[in-house]
Amino acid sequence: MEKPAEVTQSPVPSRPFPSRLVSMGEILIDFTPAGTGFDPESGNPLFSQNPGGAPANVAACFAGLGGRSSFLGAVGRDAFGSFLRRALEQTGVDCGGLAVKDEGTTLAFVNLSPSGERSFTFRRSPGADTVYCADDIPENAFTDALFFHFGSLSLTAEPARSATFSAASRAAAGGLLLSFDPNWRPALWSSASEAEKAMHAGIDAAGLVKVSEEEAMLLTGARDRITAGRMLAESTILTVMTLGAEGCLLFRPGKPEEPLPVPPFPVSAVDTTGAGDAFWGAFLFFLGETLRRTVSPDGKAPVPAENVRSLCAGQIAELPEAELRRIAVLANAAGALCTTKKGAIPALPSRRAVEQLAAGVPAL
Repeated sequence: MEKPAEVTQSPVPSRPFPSRLVSMGEILIDFTPAGTGFDPESGNPLFSQNPGGAPANVAACFAGLGGRSSFLGAVGRDAFGSFLRRALEQTGVDCGGLAVKDEGTTLAFVNLSPSGERSFTFRRSPGADTVYCADDIPENAFTDALFFHFGSLSLTAEPARSATFSAASRAAAGGLLLSFDPNWRPALWSSASEAEKAMHAGIDAAGLVKVSEEEAMLLTGARDRITAGRMLAESTILTVMTLGAEGCLLFRPGKPEEPLPVPPFPVSAVDTTGAGDAFWGAFLFFLGETLRRTVSPDGKAPVPAENVRSLCAGQIAELPEAELRRIAVLANAAGALCTTKKGAIPALPSRRAVEQLAAGVPAL
């Protein structure tokens, strides 16, 4: 009798460790005060047209630091929409998931205080970003991606709300780490209670949360920042609270010795637009580098893609304080540098500038 052929089990193929960021949400025009802010002859306000939108800013920052990023969202079939696509593509962001809609591109008029703090007036009724559909998301949107980032402004209206949660579900099923920014903008919500409900849903879906002190207090009802941060952290992998000129606090669940405070970099701020997005884009970029070195030093992930999320979550929970602080210091440097120029995407810093400031070299 002929001897049966030996059956050999094929090894599980190694896959490149995922590194791409997918960011979804609003992309819009920020009209920021130009020059002195007023026309010398008429006295009328003057505005400069700048590309913006928090998730778009995060994607642009990530790409500008040397990472790979993609953006999912919509612009209008107008000159503003063409301008925004060019701006994103020039930073290196993949715009394969950027849809073009008949609704106009969303516009935001930014008013600056003498200290550079902002207030907003929106033209968005509806804006193209609010009518982005689940069908607009490319089939391969999450291939080779490590992070999926989204904010609350895409949760303010349908069909963008459903599309966002559909994308979040697909990303989670594909093993991505989900990142959420509540980005509280009262003018865009019908009520504070509706906003809180949607923002809590975003936090529940995500593992990584970037939140301001104001947002943390709103979402938890806590009377102090530490209590608020700890409450949010219990349902996340990592919660990062930005404090503007005071730096940031990092909270991980089950660690009573935290939060970890990370001081800011004092700079001469002229416009804080996009500073929080620069901070978070840099945080995710440098966190991704750290995870790759920790999980897979040779750039190969010896586990199926759907297991990367749980593997990385465990690594984040156990990162040494010094490493977590290092990432936050670099992120603080990125946020600080962004405030030294007007606009959001135009003010995003290079990796070299971020590392120089973080190392103590004064910004030029």
